[in-house]
Amino acid sequence: MAKFIKETKEGTLLLIHVQPKAKKSSIEGVDEWRGRLRVKIKAPPVEGKANKEVVKFFSKLLGAPVEIVRGESAREKDLLVKGLSAEEVKKRLEL
Repeated sequence: MAKFIKETKEGTLLLIHVQPKAKKSSIEGVDEWRGRLRVKIKAPPVEGKANKEVVKFFSKLLGAPVEIVRGESAREKDLLVKGLSAEEVKKRLEL
């Protein structure tokens, strides 16, 4: 299993590294050095806009509720995907 996907009792943890203020929101690939998924987000990192965009982007992409459990004010964030196994998350991310 990929380093950036971890199964827990509550759901699946998705470890990401966010680059705000991009032209469009997208997944850029895997940062092997950090062990995180690289994600570009269109919203700026002002007043929680980038965080809201991250949650919205992943909720829509995965079709499941997503919340930020660590890294509210950092580029490195841990997302909790509820109701999906690590294998399902990986399939839906198409990695």
